[in-house]
Amino acid sequence: MSLVHPPTAEASENSLTIGAAVALATDRFAACGIESPRRDARRIVALAAGLPETTVLGYPERLLDAASRQYFGALVDRRAAREPMARLAGKREFWSLDFALSPATLEPRPDSETLIEAALARLPDRAAALRILDLGTGTGCLLLALLSELPNALGIGLDRVPEAVAQARANAIALGLESRALFAAGWWGEALVGGFDVALANPPYIPTGAILSLMPEVARFDPHAALDGGSDGLVAYRDLAPALARLLRPDGFACVEVGAGQGDAVAAILAAVGLDLVQRHDDLAGIGRCLVATARP
Repeated sequence: MSLVHPPTAEASENSLTIGAAVALATDRFAACGIESPRRDARRIVALAAGLPETTVLGYPERLLDAASRQYFGALVDRRAAREPMARLAGKREFWSLDFALSPATLEPRPDSETLIEAALARLPDRAAALRILDLGTGTGCLLLALLSELPNALGIGLDRVPEAVAQARANAIALGLESRALFAAGWWGEALVGGFDVALANPPYIPTGAILSLMPEVARFDPHAALDGGSDGLVAYRDLAPALARLLRPDGFACVEVGAGQGDAVAAILAAVGLDLVQRHDDLAGIGRCLVATARP
């Protein structure tokens, strides 16, 4: 591990306190332009030592053992290379559930919880026996989060990447939802017949030319296939919209995530195949994030 400051008596080759480790990592991360260097440093130390963050805060004088020091050094190097904290931990919380990640899956983000909120707002009877479809499922976070709120619902999650499908299945098992969730490799539901009450989709929507300008944590570590929406960011929606129109029940609805400023363009794409926009939902930052559309009678 390359450190900004040379080791001190508190941070020597054979001894390192929690407080010294936090200070060293904070300096390294600040020099790399990481936005929250001290917070990430505390989380790194907690992860390396297998301790809760409250212990890191409360016991700065505690020594790290040799294994923890070695793991700490490796984690600091990885974070300094802008690998996201969630990928270092191997999991990310979404809808208060933990989802394991793999290189083939997009990291779930709070913005996407807007789709779950929008879907639940249109489902007054949460005990209903519903059929749910998740197109481009990734970690399975959208489908599994919604199933966790709907005890009698069943769902299918599709992804074109087999490794993502495997990760979604593993997450379903870990969450105890495997009996109500089926995951398979597929392209926008081509092999499915209709009859779904709810459809969820978070397709790639970043214009190709904008990907490299994203934060390094995204541009370097999220799979490009899950980001790249083509030259205008709307290519996936043009493929997705006809699938939604075909697969939804007449009284069903779709919740579709969109990028900032894409709402009107995506609404027009949906309308062209017979899906009418009925609601828009903003994320916590006030950005239009979810379109809710229904099939025309």
